[in-house]
Amino acid sequence: MREEYGDGEAVALRLAEGAAPSDVFDGADPLGWLALDAGARSWRLRDALPSRAEIDGERRDALTESRAALALCHGDGRIRAAALERAARFPGLLPLVVVRCADWVAPVRERARDLLRETLDADAAVPLAPLVLLLGRRGRGDFAVEVLGDVLRGASHEQLGRLRADGDRTVRRFAHRLAVAEGRLSAAELARAAAQDSDPTVQTLCAEAAVALLPEGADADDVLGPLLAARGPRVRSIGVTALRRAGRPERAADFLADRSGVVRACARYVVRQYGTDPLPWYRRRVTDAGDPALPSGAVVGLAECGARADAELLVPLLAHPSPAVRAGAVAGLRILDVTDVRRFRELLDDPAPGVVREATVSLLPSAGSLDAGWLMDRLAAGRARHARVAAFRLLDGRGGLVRLRAAVALLDDPDVKLRGWAERSVRQWHPTPDVPLGSEEAAALLERAGLSLCRY
Repeated sequence: MREEYGDGEAVALRLAEGAAPSDVFDGADPLGWLALDAGARSWRLRDALPSRAEIDGERRDALTESRAALALCHGDGRIRAAALERAARFPGLLPLVVVRCADWVAPVRERARDLLRETLDADAAVPLAPLVLLLGRRGRGDFAVEVLGDVLRGASHEQLGRLRADGDRTVRRFAHRLAVAEGRLSAAELARAAAQDSDPTVQTLCAEAAVALLPEGADADDVLGPLLAARGPRVRSIGVTALRRAGRPERAADFLADRSGVVRACARYVVRQYGTDPLPWYRRRVTDAGDPALPSGAVVGLAECGARADAELLVPLLAHPSPAVRAGAVAGLRILDVTDVRRFRELLDDPAPGVVREATVSLLPSAGSLDAGWLMDRLAAGRARHARVAAFRLLDGRGGLVRLRAAVALLDDPDVKLRGWAERSVRQWHPTPDVPLGSEEAAALLERAGLSLCRY
């Protein structure tokens, strides 16, 4: 649970002392109610909890909200059941009724479910949705989720909109699925939701639903516009694919150089459906190696649909002024299965971390051909971090004593991540054919690392 609530036992103790639930935790947060439910069953609180007589006796009309809340969380199922008979007097305790709908005692569970079905309306369902959906992940939690869905089908556009904008992505997913299933949103509203939401599941759901509402041949800019301008690549790819249905292949050409591979693939599909081969477009686009406006997506795109001979167009781009283009050129050459060890090794000194990462990935299959001493020098603390990471990855990829030397050299490194990678490499190290049986150096390195060669 969240730290501001402390532990559930402390929350229950405050209620036992007379504090109202609203004074102890935020009732809109499901974690507060779950903390109370767990904390009230602490053996330390057994003498402070309500008795059966207090809940069901002559003084039951004097029952306070705090005492009723504790009774609803009591370890004795008979007291929980009795408290449910009084729960209707306290609308603020409806979250605990939801919790009891998943109770392990059948009579308690059934009474709570009847009560929830009787009392839950759209106004109450909106703030309860996070708790209901959280409990829905537990055993016996599906009933409350079904009731929530039934109630929200009658919710207003504004009420459902609050859930679609909720900070909890599970709530947003539920609300959007409901809105799509019930046809509560127009194609334009769905497109805007897909473009604006940060959750990939919501993005895909709304984008696909928006496109499904478009009639064949429709040129709906209020739908396609948000999809094509979306930040999420999945949404853009759905929008680009929809251009075929809308009969707008010329717009798909604008996405042949998109930064996302899936969007580029969709753009190529659309233009091909209209009889245009995208390969000549890519070749023309990358011809000028000094073009400062050259998008990196065009560079990788050429490799994705080109031939090995197209490597001649990519090699000059290894010196392009844009780091993204240089990185794209390395990635493109790798896609075309072209490895230039000399040039890629030079790129390990590139000031751009992205270029160095791509060069490292391309060099890993050839790590054994690189000078181990040269790479070890690049582990020095004074080097740029991305250069040190690249050197270690390549040394680690060589295996044998070279790998062990590099890893042990970084065991005391101040860089936490590098140190962790080194420790993992040492633990996973094992002798290889190039390490002589009983190697003294290997034994000394492992001893320095606090391990023994006999383990291997």
